[in-house]
Order: sequence, then C-alpha cells, then structure tokens
Amino acid sequence: MTPKTVKLPAPLFRDPIYDSPTDPVIIETDDGFYMFYTQRRSSEFGIGVSTIHGTEIGIATSADGARWLYRGVCEGLRFEHGTNTFWAPEIIFARGEYHMYCSYVRGVPTDWGWERHIVHYTSRDLWEWKFVGIIPLSSDRVIDACVYEIAPGLYKMWYKNEAGGSHTDAAVSCDLYNWEFVGSEITDCSHEGPNVFSFAGKNFMITDTWRGQAVYTSDDFTHWTRQPSMLLDSSGARELDYGFGHHADVLIRGERAYIVYFTHPYRKGSPVEDPSRDLRTSVQIAELHYDGERLYCDRDDEVSFDI
Repeated sequence: MTPKTVKLPAPLFRDPIYDSPTDPVIIETDDGFYMFYTQRRSSEFGIGVSTIHGTEIGIATSADGARWLYRGVCEGLRFEHGTNTFWAPEIIFARGEYHMYCSYVRGVPTDWGWERHIVHYTSRDLWEWKFVGIIPLSSDRVIDACVYEIAPGLYKMWYKNEAGGSHTDAAVSCDLYNWEFVGSEITDCSHEGPNVFSFAGKNFMITDTWRGQAVYTSDDFTHWTRQPSMLLDSSGARELDYGFGHHADVLIRGERAYIVYFTHPYRKGSPVEDPSRDLRTSVQIAELHYDGERLYCDRDDEVSFDI
C-alpha cells in the first residue's frame, strides 16, 4: 500500500475539559497514535498552585496523528485514598508490555515543597494499568522520569531531583522494576523534563530550562556535552505556538524525528495575550533535524506524517 502524507495541525491538541494539556508523550501502535499528558485544571478556580495539582493523566487517540479525540483519563493509577496528583507520564514498550513511570504527589497541595515520587505501572494495551510500586531514588522530591534502553537488556532512567538543585539524576535497571541510583549527570543549570533519544546516529538529551530546551549529546549515555544553541527558545508563528516550548518528548518515526511540546500561548507579549487564560496551554509538534553539528527545528514549518 502506498503511504499517504498527512499534514498535522497547529495546535496539535487542546484538552476539551480544562484546556491545559502539559508534558505530552505520543505512542505509536498498530492501531494508531496515543497521546498521554498531564491534565492540568487551569480553567478551574484555584488557590495558590492547586490547579497544577489534583491532576489526572489524560488520553487522546488518533488514527493518523492529525485528528485527535479525547478519550478520558488513565484508569488504575490510584493506589491510596483520596484525590492525588499525577504528572508527566513516561511510557515505553519493553519485554512484552507497556511500562509507565509517572510523577506522583499525595493530595492536592496549594503550595510547593511536598514530597514527590516516581511510580511504576504496567499495561498490556495502554488502557488497563496495574500499579507496581514507588521507585526509591536519590531523594523524596523527584519527578519527570525518562527511560531508555541504552544497551540490550540495560535500561536507564533520568529524572529531575528537586532536592539536588533541580538537576538530572540517573538510575539503571536490568528488569525495569529494580533501579540503582548511579549519580547526577546534568548539573550545569536548573531544569526539568529530561528526555533521551537516538537520532541520526547520535544520542541526545533535551531538558526544559523554562526558556527553551537545552540540547546535549553523549557517546555513552553518561557523559553529556551541551550544544551552544537551544530548541524552542523563541516563539513560532503558527496558531497558539507562542512563547517557549515546554517539557518536550521526541517521537522517532523511521529516519525522521518530531518534538512534541506544550506552550502557554496567552502569556504576556503573545499576539493573543489574555491574563484570564494565562495558565492555559496547547500541545504543538515540530520536525527535528540534525546537520552534523546541531539539532534544530523550525516551528513555522509545515509538519506531516507518512501513514
């Protein structure tokens, strides 16, 4: 069958319940595409930072990556009483099942400073999730897991350690269940949302510096060199693609790579500035390129998938 080219819209997705999807990750399966994200409640009344807490993991699906349908929230994540907080899902398929590593905060805090942990779930179909446990890591204030198979049967997790300067720490595992802390790896600045991937024959890490994405390369997935230029550090011109690109994931499709991120399009200085919608967000996508020296993208370019 001859592939067809599908143009992707901008924005790629808006949450129809709260209009605040963040931390998106896209999984491609034989049935199409799944998007998982933190379902912030920014359109609701809040006290302090309460609308950033009490969040679920939202799900949207698409047959072609262009037209998305909101499907609700992940089931099976709750493992203790009350209303609690789930953030930043990381999902990989390995050893015959899906693994989700999700940030977790007990309750609905109205301020910062509470314990945060990374919790592990498994699923056969991306719908029914089974709680495995809380992963002991380098502190009790860890979020934003990224997991990658760095060698056959050897997995590495990178995450933000807020108790360690908001730097990226790492742990390794041979079974995806038991993890051993191996140290801090990105310490040049405070950041969050580390994401590791291989593309164009290179190993990359991107991190969210809150002013765009810093880019690092490594030959061994341990020692990282930062490239001078950033990703998503200036506004795009597409609809709602204004401001910095936050907490990005990378989708590899054959020899092409796409960066999926969220924006705060209504913040001060944007063409649609609106203080009443300052916390609302949209999900965007751009194609990545590597010229042998730097990883880059053009937020204004048309983006397409071959399906």
